[in-house]
Amino acid sequence: MSKDNNVAKIEDGNKVTSRRKVTKGITYVLLSIWAVVVLFPFYWMVLTSIKSYSAYNGEYIPKLYTTSPTFQNYVDAFTTVSLGKYFLNTTIFTVVTTAIMLTVITLAAYALSRLDFKGKSLVFTIFLSLMMIPNELVIITNFVTITDWGLRNTFLGLILPSVTSVFYIYLLKENFEQVPDELYKAAKVDGTSDLKYLLKVMLPICRPTIITVCILKVIECWNAYVWPRLITDDEAYFLVSNGIQEIRENGFGRENIPAMMAAVVVISIPLIVIFLIFHKKIMEGVSRGGTKG
Repeated sequence: MSKDNNVAKIEDGNKVTSRRKVTKGITYVLLSIWAVVVLFPFYWMVLTSIKSYSAYNGEYIPKLYTTSPTFQNYVDAFTTVSLGKYFLNTTIFTVVTTAIMLTVITLAAYALSRLDFKGKSLVFTIFLSLMMIPNELVIITNFVTITDWGLRNTFLGLILPSVTSVFYIYLLKENFEQVPDELYKAAKVDGTSDLKYLLKVMLPICRPTIITVCILKVIECWNAYVWPRLITDDEAYFLVSNGIQEIRENGFGRENIPAMMAAVVVISIPLIVIFLIFHKKIMEGVSRGGTKG
């Protein structure tokens, strides 16, 4: 009987192993199909960007390859239009906005997580309620305010509405609260100021979340379209996201799709590189920010 039981267990084990292999195989097939669906637009964008204008227009049926690639479209992206200027504007906007926002949200999150003051719960509740308000509802208010202050077509007008984020404050506050209170009490006994404790203890411990917030803000600034398009009508202050529309209208023209694709590829490369380098830290920071204990 024991021999029969062992044989039965081995057969059951083989069946379970086979089912796992089949399940894993189906999963990989589905993931591969999904990867092709997701990555195909990027492949098509890069492929089109290395086709010449005549070759692209000569294809009655679009081809998934090219036998005569050219990089002239990339040269034209920087020589024919002001793509370099748009890059510089976007870099200034992104760096300054991210630096100011990190300062603001760090101080706010620290105050809400560590300092005791009257009405703290009410302030935090109001902050959370602001997350329920769609961004579209405050755009007109921001536009009127910036216009009244005479800041249209200025970097200051572009930057001011983006220097804080309730979501990032909440994310960082939850992360700060994971740091044991004993560290704070010990630091206060040693005479450490709150600012020094924040800089020397809290920020190093919460570095993954800080990096995550920084990367997400950089991506947000780089992709900003509605607000820059609304507050600037001077090409000297265009960012890459709305500058690409200017390139299409007054640069390459609506028909030169390969040159447009080359400009889009160039604009997309910084974000792709940032994500590939820091994607693990983004996942780590988000998971830490949403987990307590």
